[in-house]
Amino acid sequence: MRKYFYILITCVLLLNSCSTGLKSLQQGNYYDAIMKAANRLSNDPDNRKATQVVRDGYPMAVVYYQEEIDQILTGNEPFKWKRTLEIMQTVNQISDEIRRIPAARSLVSSTKNYTSELTDVQNRAAQEYYDAGMDALNRNTRETAKQAYFHFLNADGLVRGFKDTRQKIVESKDKATLKVVVEQIPVNGKYEYSAQFFYDNVFQMLNQQFQEKDFMHFYSPEEADNARLKYPDMVLQMGFYDFFIGRPQHFEEEKDLSREVEEKYQVKISKDSMATRTRTVLKRGKIKIVTDQVASGGLLELKAVDFQSQKIVFTDKVPGQFTWENKYGVFIGDKEVLDNNLINIVNNKVLMPPPAQDMFVLFTKPIFNQLTDKLTNYFKQYN
Repeated sequence: MRKYFYILITCVLLLNSCSTGLKSLQQGNYYDAIMKAANRLSNDPDNRKATQVVRDGYPMAVVYYQEEIDQILTGNEPFKWKRTLEIMQTVNQISDEIRRIPAARSLVSSTKNYTSELTDVQNRAAQEYYDAGMDALNRNTRETAKQAYFHFLNADGLVRGFKDTRQKIVESKDKATLKVVVEQIPVNGKYEYSAQFFYDNVFQMLNQQFQEKDFMHFYSPEEADNARLKYPDMVLQMGFYDFFIGRPQHFEEEKDLSREVEEKYQVKISKDSMATRTRTVLKRGKIKIVTDQVASGGLLELKAVDFQSQKIVFTDKVPGQFTWENKYGVFIGDKEVLDNNLINIVNNKVLMPPPAQDMFVLFTKPIFNQLTDKLTNYFKQYN
């Protein structure tokens, strides 16, 4: 019992040390130490360990962070002004927290705040992002244009409207974006409407998978003309081949059905009373099931063509098939022998197969599901 008591006391002391920031201070984590200690003093102004952390730790933190700034600015690391800005903001946060809490404020004679310097450093940080963006943009590749886009975003995030960053954001995004024209699907005129329906679904799917924030843009031929896009990066071509609708098939099957069921009946046991009894009865029936089927199938061929070289960069073939089926039946006998499936069959009616246009649409549905994964996975590499 005494062993567990000592463990409990040790845990409490460790927990108290952590919450006062003493452990963080010993590890050199000044921000965490002072923020924890100040928070502790807001609830417990006389806390000895939290007092020690703020009184001794704050001057050490100010010296440490200033040394960090001096070391960064004398070096040649990229984005050194952004790192300097972050350190200054860290010092300001610590100082603001100490000034906010009376018990902490009374322990520090004066707090360090970067105010006038902050604007200059912020502009310098924005400038270094802008310079990095221009350097990347001038390399004139999609990947470096993507890097430039994020650099210009960072510059504008630091100083809103810095120089011409808004214009450069648009320019770099345009250069980084892969522009793909999705061509209309050439088909037999008989199925033209259905192919357009499929095309519209594919086009909508691509624009849902890759949105405005992404580095992909899909154009219909009409949209490409309206945007005066003479030189897209890629053209996506699709074509249906070997589409067929088979002859209607008719199948008949007869089954004898039987099932033992329990039923209740009344028996007279005296002049004035009746009793209920249960007996097992064999029920019988006969069903004729008629199945009408029409099969359809075909192939969708995919090609992604590099517009400049006219080389095929991606190709695939997606088979599809669909079988329309209708089952109905005729039944005679005791209905108790029918399960739910057979009841549905008996209740069904004779139906005509769908028109050829509808069969084409139904045949494309399983193809569309495969196509979604194939195209998404392929174009992800460019995003």
